Amino acid sequence: MSQDEGAAPLRPVLRVVRGNPNDVEIAALTAALTGLAAARAAASAPVRQPMSLWGDRSAALRHPVGRRPLRPGPHAWRASALPG
Repeated sequence: MSQDEGAAPLRPVLRVVRGNPNDVEIAALTAALTGLAAARAAASAPVRQPMSLWGDRSAALRHPVGRRPLRPGPHAWRASALPG
């Protein structure tokens, strides 16, 4: 069984309505349209927002130089900088 069996014939993507363009002009038009389609697809891709420092749980796993890591205890809330 070959790929051509049962497949509909492909329609041309570009159709020349007026003039007589050569292969280079058609290639340039194809490259321009492909570039526009790629730019449109890149613009519609979702942009990932940076995570807020309050929501970033990885900050609890490390501590900067000169600052002690948080330890549980009766007065641990004072060092947490969280409201409440």
